[in-house]
Amino acid sequence: MCSIFQITCDGALFNRCLDCFLGKAAYIRNLQDNLDALGTELGNLIARKNDLMRRVVDAERQQMRRLDGVQVWVSRVDSVKTEADQFIRDGSREIEKLCVGGYCSKNCMSSYKFGKKVAKKLRDVRTLISEGVFEVVADRAPESVADERPTERTVVGLQSQLEQVWRCLVEESAGIIGLYGMGGVGKTTLLTHINNKFLESPTNFDCAIWVVVSKDLRLEKIQEDIGKKIGLVGDSWKSKSVEEKAVDIFRSLREKRFVLLLDDIWERVDLTKVGIPLPGPKNTTSKVVFTTRFIDVCGSMEVDRKFQVACLSEKDAWELFREKVGEETLQSHHDIDELAQIVVKECGGLPLALITIGRAMAYRKKAEQWRRAIEELRRSASEFAGLGKEVYPLLKFSYDSLQNDTVRSCFLYCCLYPEDYGILKWDLIDCWFGEGFFGESDRSGAENQGYDILDTLVRACLLEEVEDDEVKMHDVIRDMAIWITCEIEKEKRNFLVRAGAGLKDAPGVKGWENVRRLSLMQNQIETLAEVPTCPHLHTLFLDFNRGLDMIADGFFQFMPSLKVLKMSNCSNLKLPVGMSELGSSLELLDISENSTRELPEELKKLVNLKCLNLRWTEHLNKIPRQLISNSSRLRVLRMFATGRFNFHEAPEDSVLFGGGEVLIQELLGLKYLEVLELTLGSYHALQILLSSNKLKSCIRSLYLELTGDTTSIIDATAFADLNHLNELRIDNGIELEELKIDYTEIVRKRREPFVFRSLQRVTIAECHKLKDVTFLVFAPNLKSLRLFYCGAMEEIISVGKFAETPEMMGHISPFENLQMLDLQGLPHLKSIFWKPLPFTHLKEMEVLRCDRLEKLPLDSNSAKERKFVIRGEEDWWNRLQWEDEATQIAFRSCFKNWQRILRHQFERIY
Repeated sequence: MCSIFQITCDGALFNRCLDCFLGKAAYIRNLQDNLDALGTELGNLIARKNDLMRRVVDAERQQMRRLDGVQVWVSRVDSVKTEADQFIRDGSREIEKLCVGGYCSKNCMSSYKFGKKVAKKLRDVRTLISEGVFEVVADRAPESVADERPTERTVVGLQSQLEQVWRCLVEESAGIIGLYGMGGVGKTTLLTHINNKFLESPTNFDCAIWVVVSKDLRLEKIQEDIGKKIGLVGDSWKSKSVEEKAVDIFRSLREKRFVLLLDDIWERVDLTKVGIPLPGPKNTTSKVVFTTRFIDVCGSMEVDRKFQVACLSEKDAWELFREKVGEETLQSHHDIDELAQIVVKECGGLPLALITIGRAMAYRKKAEQWRRAIEELRRSASEFAGLGKEVYPLLKFSYDSLQNDTVRSCFLYCCLYPEDYGILKWDLIDCWFGEGFFGESDRSGAENQGYDILDTLVRACLLEEVEDDEVKMHDVIRDMAIWITCEIEKEKRNFLVRAGAGLKDAPGVKGWENVRRLSLMQNQIETLAEVPTCPHLHTLFLDFNRGLDMIADGFFQFMPSLKVLKMSNCSNLKLPVGMSELGSSLELLDISENSTRELPEELKKLVNLKCLNLRWTEHLNKIPRQLISNSSRLRVLRMFATGRFNFHEAPEDSVLFGGGEVLIQELLGLKYLEVLELTLGSYHALQILLSSNKLKSCIRSLYLELTGDTTSIIDATAFADLNHLNELRIDNGIELEELKIDYTEIVRKRREPFVFRSLQRVTIAECHKLKDVTFLVFAPNLKSLRLFYCGAMEEIISVGKFAETPEMMGHISPFENLQMLDLQGLPHLKSIFWKPLPFTHLKEMEVLRCDRLEKLPLDSNSAKERKFVIRGEEDWWNRLQWEDEATQIAFRSCFKNWQRILRHQFERIY
C-alpha cells in the first residue's frame, strides 16, 4: 500500500523559485571570475589612488589643504582595499569547495554567502573607481593668525613684560609700540612669545605678520615677507616696483585687523612706503610692534608706547643660569653654588651671556673648574667658551653702527674704567678733549659734542645713565669693548686694561711697549719702580691706587706721546722728578683728591696743558707762581676745594697767597680759558673775580673759604652774573650774617625771576651767624642743598623777607628739582618752608642735631611715590608734628634711624 502526495502550483510561483535558485547559484558559479575581476579592479583602484595622492602631496607642499571629498574617498579606498585583500586571500579556500565544474559546491550555503560578498565588493571597487575622478584635489588652507616660531621653553624674567605688552596690544589704543634695549637682552625672545601668544589666546586680529628687518634695511624684503603672509606671491607680483607693491599691500591690509611684528630695526622704517595702513585715530584696529637697540628709533617711528627690555634682576638671572647649568651640576660640589653666583654677577643680568656661559658650565662638576672660569672671565672674558664667538659679535653690531670713528673711539675709551664704575660725564669729556677726539674744537664746542656723543651711546644702549651727571658701562658691554681693543682692532687701538683687577704690583713694563691706552685704575699698587718705554702711549690711568706713594724718578721720560695722565685719589703720592719730559705732549693732568702739599717747579714746562684738575687737593698750599700762567693753552682749570685746609698759610711764592688774588691775576692772562672751578679765601678776592667778564663767563664751581674774613654781608645777586655757576660752597664765614638779595627789585622791575638758573649744588658750613638762605628760591634747578653747623640758622627760606612783596607769596615753590637735602648741626632751625612742598624729585633727606625742627614741609601730596629716604635720630622723628594723620602714616616707611644705620655699618666693618 503506498501513499501518493500531489503538489500543485501555478506557473508564476514556479518561475520565481527557479529564478531565485538560479540567481543564488550564479554567486557560486561566478565565484572564480569575480575573484579574478576583484583583483584586477582593486589594482586599478590603487593606481588611481596613488595618482591622486601625488597631486595631493604636491598641493600640500604649497601650503594648500586637501579637499574633504578627497579625504573621504581615500579613506573609503583604504577600507575597501583591506576587505578586498582578505577576500582574495580566502578565495583559494572557497574555490576548493566547488564541484561539478564550478556549478555546485560541497557546502552550498558557505560558498553562496562568500560569493555574494565578493560580488558586492567588486561592485564597491568599481563604484570607487568611477567616483575617483577629481579635477581639484586641494584648496588654500585658511591662514592661522600667526605662524608659530621656535623659541626657548621659558621666558625667565620676561613674563611680566610679556603681559604688559600683550595688554597694550589687545586692550589699549596704542597703535605703534617699541621694545628697545641692548643687544642680547631678550627683545627678539619677547617679540617671539608675543607672536606665538596669538596662537594660544583668542583675539580680534585676523593676522600677525612677522618680518626680520636687521641692519641692512630693504623695503623690498619687508614687502616680500608681508606678501607671503597675505597671499601676494608669484613672479608677476615680485616683478612689480616698490610703489606698486605698496598699493597692493595697502589694499589687502586695510580691510584686515593685523599686527605687524618688525624684529631688529636699526633706523626708521617708512611704513607708508611699505604699504602699511598707519595705526591712528582713523585706524584703531591694527598695530605695529618692533624691537630695536636704539631709543632714537622709538622717536623716529613715532611710537605711542615704548618699553625698555632691561637686564634681569639678580633673582631672575640666577633662575635662568640655574636652568641652563642644571641642578645636577650645581649640587655636585658644596662650593659650586656659591661660585656659580659669582659667575652670574659677572654676566650683569644679560640673558645672552647667562645662557651662553650657563651652557658652557653645564656638567663642570669640579669646584676648581668654576674657579678657573671666574678667573678667565675676569682676566680675558673673550677667551671663555662661547663669548668671543656668540655673545660679543652680536653686541658688536651696535658698535659697528655708530655713526663715525670719533663716536666709536669715545665708546671704547669708557672700558678703561672699572666694572660698575660711575663715570662723571664732565671728567670723561675732559679726557676725550685731552686725547684730541674733537679735533681743533674749543672746550665749549667739545663739551657740546661730548654730551651729544654720550647721549648717542646711552640711546644706543651701550652706556647706562646712572644720574644726570654720571654714566656706567654694563659689565658685558665693557668686556666686549676690551675684546675689540685688545683683539679685533688691536693694531689700531691696543688697550691694556687692568682696572679694578686687585693688583698689588703693576704688570711688567715690557708688555707696555706697544700699548696706546693703559688703565691700572682702582688697584692696590704701592710702587711703580720700573721705567717703561711707551712710544705710542696716549692715555695712562693710575687713579684710585690709594696706597701708591712712589713713582720712580724718570718714570715718564720715555712716553713722548702721552696726552692724558690721571693720578687722582692716590692719597700719599709725591709727584716724581721728570714730569717735565711730558711738556711737549701732555694735554690733561689730573692729580685731584691727593694729599699733595706742593707742585714742583718743573710742571711749568707742561706748556701744552689744556686741562688741569686739582679738585679737592685740600692740603695743597704751594702752587709756584707762573706755573698756571705758563700753561697758556689751558682751557680747563679745576681748583674746587684746592688748599682749603691751609689756604691762609700759603707762602708768598704761591699763587694761593693773599686769598687767591694772585691766582686771579694769573688767570686773567689765560686767553683760551673756558672752564674754571675756583677756591678763593676772601670776599675781596671774590670782588676782583666778579670784576672780570672773562672769568665770570668761565666759572663753573666756586668755593669760598672765609676763615679770617670779617665780611658780614655778601650780595648774592652778584652770583646771578655767573651764568654757568652750578656749584657753590661757602665755609667758615664766621662773621657772615646774610647772603643778601633785593627781592623787591627782582619782582617790581620784572627782571628774570630765576636768577640762579644754572645753580645745582649748594653747601654752606660753619657760618655761625647766617640765619637763612632765602636767595635759593631763585635757583629752580637746585639738586643738592647741604647746610652744616650754622648755629644761628632759623629758617631755610624766610617768610619775612617776602613781606614787602606779598604778591610773590603764592607763586613761590622752591626745591622743585631738589634730590638731596642734608641738614646737620642747626640747633636753632625751626622751618624749612612755611607750607608743604611737592618734592617731586627728592631722593634723600638727612636731618641730624636739628632739635628745634618740629615740622617738615610735607603733606599727603608731597613726593607721591614715597621713594625717598629720611634719615635722622629716632627721638627727633617721634617728636615731629604732621599736617594730618594721613601724612604721618604715608611717610612712616621713609624713615631710617641714623643711629641704627651707623651701628649696622660699624658691625659690617668690624
